[in-house]
Amino acid sequence: MRKLKKDQKYIYVLLSRTHTVPARLIRMFTREPYSHTSIALDIELKDMYSFARKHIYNPFNCGFIDENIETGIFGRDKNISCSVYAVPVTEEQYEAVKKELSVFIKNREEYSYNYTGLFTIMFGKNVEDGKHFFCSQFVSHIFYKSGIKLFAKEDGLIKPYDFHVRLKDKRIYKGKLCEYRDFLRVQQSDTITFLQDDYPQAI
Repeated sequence: MRKLKKDQKYIYVLLSRTHTVPARLIRMFTREPYSHTSIALDIELKDMYSFARKHIYNPFNCGFIDENIETGIFGRDKNISCSVYAVPVTEEQYEAVKKELSVFIKNREEYSYNYTGLFTIMFGKNVEDGKHFFCSQFVSHIFYKSGIKLFAKEDGLIKPYDFHVRLKDKRIYKGKLCEYRDFLRVQQSDTITFLQDDYPQAI
């Protein structure tokens, strides 16, 4: 089995299955196992970003957010299942991802959640304006703008499970999100291996 390399840069993608009402609705329409996508710069998922609710009890106030797997929705629900993927990148690509993320971090109030696009994606229609994003659209956008083209289709047509289909050979963890850092503590990063895919292509 292939292992993470010490001298290799990685960008991390987290796919998660939360149990909120919006997440359940998304899975009902997509019939896929995951409803949320996040992007991280480090294996511990400390520097992690996405588009989601800004406050835990208000699902209608959404936008660009910093995420922490021990707080908010993630911290409240101990039964969230997830998969983590390590995407190998060059030093230049890694710096480009950091630069693209910094644009969102510095101008976060300029960005809003793409509610329209989240609805129209169910009908195969792309809605993009550069200021409104839903989670998987945002993560795909960051990769694309950084010179890493993961998909042939437009960012506004990317769903969370598309990342699994594209990155399934780069998955390093599958299990409960609340146990992820414990998993890291009992291993060293150079011993973490890429897992075999065990999901069907459609669920």
